[in-house]
Amino acid sequence: MLFSLAVLVSALCAGVMGFAIQRGATCTVAAVDEALTQRKANRLIAMAEASLWVAGGLALASAARWHPAMPAAYEVSAWVIVGGALLGLGAWIGKACVFGAIARFGSGDWCYAATPFGFYVGCLSVGWVFSAPPAQPLVETSPVLQAANIVAPLFVVFAAWRVLPPLWSMRIDNTGGARARSRRLAAQVWAPHAATGVIGVTFVLILLLVGVWAYTDVLAELARGMTMRLTLGILFLLALYLGAWLGGWTAGRFGSTRITAAGVLRCFGGGLLMGWGSLLIPGSNDGLILIGMPLLRPYAWLGFATMCVTIAVAMGLQRWITSAPFLQRQGRRG
Repeated sequence: MLFSLAVLVSALCAGVMGFAIQRGATCTVAAVDEALTQRKANRLIAMAEASLWVAGGLALASAARWHPAMPAAYEVSAWVIVGGALLGLGAWIGKACVFGAIARFGSGDWCYAATPFGFYVGCLSVGWVFSAPPAQPLVETSPVLQAANIVAPLFVVFAAWRVLPPLWSMRIDNTGGARARSRRLAAQVWAPHAATGVIGVTFVLILLLVGVWAYTDVLAELARGMTMRLTLGILFLLALYLGAWLGGWTAGRFGSTRITAAGVLRCFGGGLLMGWGSLLIPGSNDGLILIGMPLLRPYAWLGFATMCVTIAVAMGLQRWITSAPFLQRQGRRG
């Protein structure tokens, strides 16, 4: 009975996570583009804060002697850089990382159904394309968990600083009725920056209740064969997409987009490259942001940094090519 309740609550958390992905600043491609074109790092900071919420939540659990099974760490190698570059290239080609693909699909851009399929094919075919040896897990404890008694109180202060001021402002703002106040509170909770924090909180709850779960891990496990654990993963994956659809609909972003062959090919190709990259690191950007980086795993930070640099280089080359004088003269002649 308790296990069933844990699964039910975890599925609800997965749905809330999907809703938050639709509202939050979670797409790495959009974050890098914002940094290049607007010289702002709001989205990157929001993703870092999601990692911070995960780290703080795990530190609290560890300080309370609640020790869920933690994912393995992996050594830093050249394959981590190759994997990060493939993740970045795939995200740039598909115009969305794995988080962004969920948001796009939840908004009715049906071409992005090809992204998880491409990711699945990438997980199936990575061994045929690359001769990388299987990543060997390391037996080590995260510094965050080792210093849980120090990190946990600091995190409580941080959480209070992030959560209490908006609640206090809502308490003293008596303009309008109860419905107007609830709308203002919802607007603050589901603001892009705050919604990214919700992703971190829901992920921690799922981890504590049923163990580590990441959207891309489900696709990787599906490529390896059905298991009982995978059945739970698929349930949470469906809840994630339902939450994303609900988020797109309530935000007024849902609009059925025509499926094109070029769009499907682009999304499939992007997913394929991201599938290869995720197994070479190992870990896709959802696993890196929500698992590896909060636990201060060096390979995760290197993989994510390589992904961001690759996206930035690809965007820079694209802009340079499209603005080249030769191409502009050819366009005027045409």
